[in-house]
Amino acid sequence: MRKRTNDPLEAHVPERTCVLTRRSAPREELIRLALSPDGEVAADIRARAPGRGAWIGVGRAELDSAQAKGKLKGALTRAFKANDMHVPDDLGERIAAALRQNALDRLGMEAKAGNLINGAEKVETAARAGKVHLLIHAADAGEDGRRRLDQAWRVGGGPSTSPATGGRGLVFPEERTILSMALGRENVVHIGLTEPAAARRVRLAIDRWLAFIDPDAGLEGGSAAGPGSTDELDEGSE
Repeated sequence: MRKRTNDPLEAHVPERTCVLTRRSAPREELIRLALSPDGEVAADIRARAPGRGAWIGVGRAELDSAQAKGKLKGALTRAFKANDMHVPDDLGERIAAALRQNALDRLGMEAKAGNLINGAEKVETAARAGKVHLLIHAADAGEDGRRRLDQAWRVGGGPSTSPATGGRGLVFPEERTILSMALGRENVVHIGLTEPAAARRVRLAIDRWLAFIDPDAGLEGGSAAGPGSTDELDEGSE
């Protein structure tokens, strides 16, 4: 997830509070839930659905546990101020699927915008030249190929623009077939994001997905909400 800094440009990032943990974090790192017209709780990954919303900042394991114990429904009942809503039994699975699709869609949009390249040779050349701001490998990429491109990325100083990677490319949780379909290209094994803002958008989408599907993940660095805080609620989206 994005680390907080003292950069004045980031001083006014909107925050929301998780209805389960009562911890606050930038809204772009949380997951918004909304009510469908028939009163069913649904994932609103892009935070665009109209009406009142509730935010969660936990991983799937914690969400499923809270749902099994009845804590999730209680928290959402208070957040939505609705007693007749329905929380689907597979809400965690639906959120995970929505986050996965959002990450794939983001890659597809950046591909159409010309903000990424693929192909080992192209990516390696761009990485060595310092033009790759985020390096991604398919889950089934060969170890030798990953190491070679990781080295090229380090030579070009790429990890300095994406320090959370630890000097290595990010291994995407899907294989080349899925990445190829998402980008509308053939045999996509290695991807290089060549535009800084695009790299950040893709990294955010992937991080949100990984933080949710990893049983030990979640937003642990937020600050506790004050008594009576209602900033986990909103009316519509920006």
